[in-house]
Amino acid sequence: MDRRTLLRGGLATGAGLAAVPLLGSPAAATPLRPSGRPLLTHGVQSGEATADAAVVWTRADRTSRMLVEVSRRPDFRGARVLRGPLLGPDTDFTGKLRLRGLPAGERLHYRVRAESLDRHGLRSEPLVGSLRTAPRKGGVRFVWTGDIAGQGWGIAPDLGGMKIFRAMRAARPDFFLCSGDTVYADGPLSETVTLPDGRVWRNLVTPEKAKVAETLAEYRGQFAYNLLDGHLRAFAAEVPQVNQWDDHEVTNNWYPGEVLDDARYTERRVDVLAARARQAFHEWLPTGGGRIYRKLSYGPRLDLFVLDMRTYKDVNDGNTYADPRRGLLGDEQRAWLIRELKHSRATWKVIAADLPLGLVVPDGAAAQEGVAQGDAGGPKGREMEFAQVLGAAHRAGVKGIVFLTADVHYTAAHHYDPARAAVADFTPFWEFVSGPAHAGAFGPNALDGTFGPRAVFVHAPPAANTSPAEGFQHFGEVAIDGETGAFRVDLRDAEGASLFNVTLTP
Repeated sequence: MDRRTLLRGGLATGAGLAAVPLLGSPAAATPLRPSGRPLLTHGVQSGEATADAAVVWTRADRTSRMLVEVSRRPDFRGARVLRGPLLGPDTDFTGKLRLRGLPAGERLHYRVRAESLDRHGLRSEPLVGSLRTAPRKGGVRFVWTGDIAGQGWGIAPDLGGMKIFRAMRAARPDFFLCSGDTVYADGPLSETVTLPDGRVWRNLVTPEKAKVAETLAEYRGQFAYNLLDGHLRAFAAEVPQVNQWDDHEVTNNWYPGEVLDDARYTERRVDVLAARARQAFHEWLPTGGGRIYRKLSYGPRLDLFVLDMRTYKDVNDGNTYADPRRGLLGDEQRAWLIRELKHSRATWKVIAADLPLGLVVPDGAAAQEGVAQGDAGGPKGREMEFAQVLGAAHRAGVKGIVFLTADVHYTAAHHYDPARAAVADFTPFWEFVSGPAHAGAFGPNALDGTFGPRAVFVHAPPAANTSPAEGFQHFGEVAIDGETGAFRVDLRDAEGASLFNVTLTP
């Protein structure tokens, strides 16, 4: 079907995009029911919504066929059924369908079923969702945060669950950027935690969340757990996602080649754990299934550059080396980012970084986890590659760069200016930090002066690992005006109240 068919009859084209396993694995432990209707177990999600395409996701309770209808009408009148991939044990019964030929800048409705392979026509009850495609012109509005269900704070039904997703859903954004730590695979949950005021936090606990994740099934269980929360599931059904990973999808502060010194693990080779985690990440989230770093365009006003600061990361040491071949991004990703920034004609170039640029994030007493190391002098260590990126963009006349990040579990607005910096070869820019979404709150972290940051706003808790019940959970909202190009940022709390805002002009 072509675009005209879609516009005429409210239909969408489609081609199956089954999640491709990165490792061979045995069948998941989910039991197969020999009779009765299939069941969709964890809701529906959408992601990677460009101007003419999007990915729709679901999971079934048994081997079955994914079926999807998409329409401009909420009643689905005239819609046709599109055959999706097989939902089977190789992908933990998850599957995705890439919808193509969609109209730009519109709210579309989708309906998902699973069909029995044994009895043709025997289908699950449908689940419905909606998504908005990227515009070809005009404005765009989105939310971002990170750090979901960490530091022992899981789903507590009697305290309302992950309420921040209710507030983000109420904002009705065009899409959601999750800036990493989509799950906490290294953070086991206990059934109860006593809060400072004497109240008891009662976690919903599954077997996969009772220990650190090591097996593929345990990594899959981290993503399945988050979808037990009703607020998150309702949000995911209505707002398309853009996901990147950070460290806790695998284990704290990991880097390739690391061998853990942690008695909780029987498999201590991080490369083995990361491969399993990456497979679960692509199976359980509505990603495109390819590399994690990528560019997504949202009309003439916004290009989004999603970074991968884990896959190519060097070892966590003092971060004061002078080797330009090392860093967080790797040669290929660094060259890609410079090239794409130069080629972008969008008003705003948002760089989605899962680690902040100017905040010092230690890894133990002597090592550094992030870009900065607390030395206000010229670039050293990982700062060198970002000096290269910012310098190349500056010399090419690139304007409108904004960094968005999470990771540090508080919210802040930082302005970077070469007039305050040890580096003169870059154009002033902003970095906005948000989070956590539902995890322990920390901070604030020290700022490194190399790129001349100034903390314009900070909202951090009074004590480390402050629970979600005590506030200090955050998300950010960006609204770009289609006419003027004005870029408004609101840093919001878990109820949606704006704690700080600023409007940047093109």
